[in-house]
Amino acid sequence: MLDLHGSTVLLQWATGGLFFLWVTTRRREVGLGYSWMIRLTYGVMAALALFLGLRYGVRPIREIGSAGVLVGLLIAQAQSMIRKSQGVSGQRALTEQRSERVATMTGIDLQERTKAMNGPEFNPRLDLIAPAFGSVGLFGAGFAAGDPIWLQTARILMGAFFLGAVSDAMLLGHWYLVQPGLRRAPLNELVKWTGVTWLPEVVLLLVPTGMISVLNGTISDGYNGMLGWFWVACVVTTIGLVGVTVAALREREYAAVMAATGLLYLAILTAFGVDLVARAALNGAGLP
Repeated sequence: MLDLHGSTVLLQWATGGLFFLWVTTRRREVGLGYSWMIRLTYGVMAALALFLGLRYGVRPIREIGSAGVLVGLLIAQAQSMIRKSQGVSGQRALTEQRSERVATMTGIDLQERTKAMNGPEFNPRLDLIAPAFGSVGLFGAGFAAGDPIWLQTARILMGAFFLGAVSDAMLLGHWYLVQPGLRRAPLNELVKWTGVTWLPEVVLLLVPTGMISVLNGTISDGYNGMLGWFWVACVVTTIGLVGVTVAALREREYAAVMAATGLLYLAILTAFGVDLVARAALNGAGLP
């Protein structure tokens, strides 16, 4: 009932991660360097997805989707680089506000340093092109994976959002080292989305034929049930880590962001356990 093809998994990861890149860039607060890092990271994944798909079992729609992700990334990155001199409006506004505060407190007349505004800044909606193509490819993977098609497709798409949210949250947490004045709202939003997508991800994996069949022994996981209980541990631990991360981000100290980032490292491991262990257990039962 689940597909464990490396191309599908990589396309899932890239599509979800690039969608949540738009969730972050639409705020116009995070520096352009963050989006460049994210596009490079997921661009490599999309390229590997395309290579593995062409090399080990072509599914035309999925491979077209992978290629489309690369095209979408190039379009967004090209405009971002062309308009880099414009910066990001939210980041500029915060810098100017804090400069004025320092000048008021110290009496030092700080010279305003703003980027020349000769045109519009980067349009965040361009970051939706790549995940749109990726979603088409994932629909193709779901249709090719077998019956029931709706469940296959729903699991693949929800897995993309789930893995993308937790991965981007961890990467954004590291970006605070580069942009320490950044508000916590973008990071809080990604952590919230990780928790929101956790529930439908788990429910879809339980829908018959799913992990319930592994847990009750109807489907053998090949490890005397151990794989099924390991999946349960990943499910519980993931939402627990999300909760602790939310609590950490409520603390005012800057170190709380770094603590949250460390917790998100662990959450990525357990989140991948939720998705990939289920795939391994069900795929290992002779399913497509």
